[in-house]
Amino acid sequence: MRIIGLDVGHKRIGVAVSDETGLIAQPLETVEVRDPESTLEALAELCRLHEAEKIVVGLPLSLSGGDRGSSARRARAVAKKLAARTHLPVFFVDERFSSTQAERILMEGNASRKQRKGAVDKMAAAIILQTYLEQGGCP
Repeated sequence: MRIIGLDVGHKRIGVAVSDETGLIAQPLETVEVRDPESTLEALAELCRLHEAEKIVVGLPLSLSGGDRGSSARRARAVAKKLAARTHLPVFFVDERFSSTQAERILMEGNASRKQRKGAVDKMAAAIILQTYLEQGGCP
């Protein structure tokens, strides 16, 4: 069972995919956010291409645990529209600090600033998806 993981941002959406066993998440690509229609179509196409059975979206909660911010609303809106388009179930994972963690991993790997900018979103998506998998999200 393949699962798609998303890190929804203002300018880019990081995408990750699980292996067929649902044990390991790997960064896939970054989708530039342009207009809502083309962005949703690009995400839906990735779900089809990788034969995803679920979608996991990082939910940027506040430090107090709430999800009232604009980023959380955006993530929920993208998830709702993508679920309607793909007919796939969507699950949410607390994604606090996933981008910071991704940045740290890339720095430890000696990635240049330019390389980090291009990879941090998809790496954050992989961290979000791996968190879901480790929490028992895949049978």
